[in-house]
Amino acid sequence: MPPRLLTPAEVDEQLAELPAWTSDGEALHRSTKAPDFMAGIRLVAAVAERAEAINHHPDIDIRWRTVRFRCHTYVSHGITRYDVELARSIETAIAEHGGTNA
Repeated sequence: MPPRLLTPAEVDEQLAELPAWTSDGEALHRSTKAPDFMAGIRLVAAVAERAEAINHHPDIDIRWRTVRFRCHTYVSHGITRYDVELARSIETAIAEHGGTNA
């Protein structure tokens, strides 16, 4: 059984604690600027390790210092608690790798 989709109100409630994140109703989004390209690569590697540990993987796009994350539960076709958990983990990795708001 796929994970339950969060309601829009539940997503808003969770995003109140993740102010750098936004929702388009289907996914959670966050961009960050790394101090340099290699820091961005290390950030992506750290997020990849965290994603593997919880078996939930974001879409990641890196363009020089800008790294974009998209969290979406494909099997549920939207946002679930797994996306919020992953977003919180990504926030920790961003802080550890010197990321700033893009």
